[in-house]
Amino acid sequence: MSLNDYLKIAKENKFAVPHFNFVSAEQLEAIVLGFKKVLDFHNLPYDKYALMVGTSEGEAKFLGYSQARALVDSWKKETNIPIFLNADHHKSLEHCKEAIKHGYDTVLIDASTMSFEENIKTTHSVIDYAKSVNSDISVEGELGYLRGESKLQETIEIRPEDFTKPEEVKEFVEKTGVDRIAIVFGNIHGIVSKQEEKLDFGLLEKINKAVSETFLVLHGGSGLADEEFKKAIENGITNIHINTEVRVAYREGLDKKLREFPGETTPYKFLEGAVEEMKKVVEEKVKIFLKQ
Repeated sequence: MSLNDYLKIAKENKFAVPHFNFVSAEQLEAIVLGFKKVLDFHNLPYDKYALMVGTSEGEAKFLGYSQARALVDSWKKETNIPIFLNADHHKSLEHCKEAIKHGYDTVLIDASTMSFEENIKTTHSVIDYAKSVNSDISVEGELGYLRGESKLQETIEIRPEDFTKPEEVKEFVEKTGVDRIAIVFGNIHGIVSKQEEKLDFGLLEKINKAVSETFLVLHGGSGLADEEFKKAIENGITNIHINTEVRVAYREGLDKKLREFPGETTPYKFLEGAVEEMKKVVEEKVKIFLKQ
């Protein structure tokens, strides 16, 4: 089954396919095992629920495209879980080609900072190339300006003019042929400590009606309340990205172990703490997204 097949199941059954970013072997281990634990505990079938893992341009540069592919393949073989590798927030056709060349299952061409016309043109060019290589590759576009970074921040200015416009979504989907579209309706990248994130569900409902056959993606899921996720899924979101919360858990788990054992030099011993903390975050989010 392709990623789009699993997204269709999620859309029809009102749950969301989870997406987590990774940049190291221990991060991927925590993500896969956390996801697997939820499926196994609730006796959920592997042929219905899929996991997406991704590397941004920066993460892929650090880890390596072929190395990311090999790590994911090893976990797919060991667990039999359908895991799809995504080129997350790639900003050009050239970078998308690099990911596709190394066998990524899906790409997000993020041309959201360009004009509407250039966004359409760039996104369409990636889709044309991707589908010519492999018709099963799922391609995501992004419309609207998603503020913030994947880190801890105090506040982020949320501007309604940055939000995805329902009247543009339909044209964007029709002219590009995207499988998925990342939208902006109050979500931000990263976690904010001095403000509360609130999603505009009225806008989400309008977008969902405008492109009812397209899979809607929520980026910037870190820091959102459980009820916000649940309501977003009920209103059409079928794919949710989490990155910052996993990064924070990694850092906190690692710091805790190093404080407990300051003289420890064996990596797997202090990395255990990071893996366990990341697994907790993954399990918590997966339960919400899969409505368990």
